[in-house]
Amino acid sequence: MITISETANEKIKEMLEAEASPELFLRVGVKEGGCSGFSYNMGFDDEEADTDKAMELNGLKVVVDEASIKYLNGLIIDFKESAMGGGFTITNPNATATCGCGSSFRTATEAGNPAAEPC
Repeated sequence: MITISETANEKIKEMLEAEASPELFLRVGVKEGGCSGFSYNMGFDDEEADTDKAMELNGLKVVVDEASIKYLNGLIIDFKESAMGGGFTITNPNATATCGCGSSFRTATEAGNPAAEPC
């Protein structure tokens, strides 16, 4: 369902260790908004709902809420270093349009509902 590159996996584990809370896991999801219709959510959480889908990816616990699963099938999370620093990148095969900031997307089924929010 979701792929996390080795580089991103190492960075996420490093960030989790800095939090010093062993119960934390990575939560990935989407919410309505952004310039293309949906925005990605990615952060640490320690509460899991009964309807969440949990998976273990290379020693990293990743949880996705039930409403987001259909938008994230095939998602690839990577971490890239650049002259301006580093950051996570997301490649989503379900996205038919994205905005310039890369954190917002639209799927083919949502193409009739463009959002008015800027990046």
